[in-house]
Amino acid sequence: MRSFHFGRYALAAGLAIAMFAGCSAPQLRTVPLGVTSNARPDWAHRALAPNGVVEFVYVANNDSENVSAYSINKTGALTQVKGSPFDAEVGPAIVAVDPAGKFAYVTNSGSASVSAYSIDASTGALTQVKGSPFAAGTGSYGIAVDPTGKFAYVGNSDSSSVSAYTIDASSGALTTVKGSPFAAGGGPASVAADPAGKFVYVVNNGSNNVSAYSINATSGALTQVKGSPFSSDSEPFGIAIDPKGKFAYVVNSSSNDVSAYSINAATGALTPVKGSPFRAGKQPFLVAMDPTGKFLYLPNVNSNDVSGYSISPTSGALTQVNGSPFSAGKDAAPLGMAVDPAGKFGYTTDIGTFSVAAYSMNANGALKAKGSPVGAGSHPIGIATCGVQAGKCIPPPL
Repeated sequence: MRSFHFGRYALAAGLAIAMFAGCSAPQLRTVPLGVTSNARPDWAHRALAPNGVVEFVYVANNDSENVSAYSINKTGALTQVKGSPFDAEVGPAIVAVDPAGKFAYVTNSGSASVSAYSIDASTGALTQVKGSPFAAGTGSYGIAVDPTGKFAYVGNSDSSSVSAYTIDASSGALTTVKGSPFAAGGGPASVAADPAGKFVYVVNNGSNNVSAYSINATSGALTQVKGSPFSSDSEPFGIAIDPKGKFAYVVNSSSNDVSAYSINAATGALTPVKGSPFRAGKQPFLVAMDPTGKFLYLPNVNSNDVSGYSISPTSGALTQVNGSPFSAGKDAAPLGMAVDPAGKFGYTTDIGTFSVAAYSMNANGALKAKGSPVGAGSHPIGIATCGVQAGKCIPPPL
């Protein structure tokens, strides 16, 4: 069984060693949650004000055992939220914000659990939900909340399974779904739910494939889709699904590329897109998509840059945007990435400098570094954004 815990649990340290020793990184195994709209809101007047639009960023710090929170101002700059960082458990890895914008969930890869928090939309502060943390399988890593906000799914890398939970809409507490955990492939890592709430996809890093499941809309139980698992390239890790649920993209960390699939809307089955896989930089692991579904971004840990692609709306094929890859800096090792709900800024976690870097995004998908990175905890990995509307902090798209 391949374990990919970060930091001293133990991947982030291994990645850093790999970067400087020139060897292959240990086997890892935003996704951004499925999104439901192609509309890009006009946020020209975004500001940090009581009645203005406010955005927040949440980062899981694997070795610090906490979560950093930042507010985003109208220029895209980050400021630490009062009280940040907020306590987590051992080895926090990935962050997901529920579609209703009330709760944030963080997997703890070293303690087989999920920390649940309520979000104060006025300040961005996090408060642990009663009963948190909630038990998961060993090596809990990837997490996704379905677009209805009723269910959460966690990939357990060491137990080759997926834990399923119902979410209490009032408290945010998690309750294990009957029959959970459900069998997956080897070393399941990232998890994504399609925007219609019909399917869940789990990337299996140890078996080089993707498990697809249909969701029971009443219970949240999972049933493998016919033909699942679907083959990927070498050591897949991150996954993203476009806003219309037409295409899925899986990052392959060892073969340095991204597999693209079309999604059968009726069955959930995956079919490779013509031309797939598409080349990336050195050792991409996680992935981000802009809220419109026009662009895809892959931070490349060992080439110190971010690959940007435009997505064909008809075929799902990827074409590198002009200027890609975009430098993350000489000492950088970008790992996770998220795009703000307005689709104007991108943010990467950096395990080389223990920081979060900001980029502006133009209409063609090109990235431009903005200012100096801001400090995070030790070995920051997962990252998520949300924007305030009607007293809630909703993840992309608004």
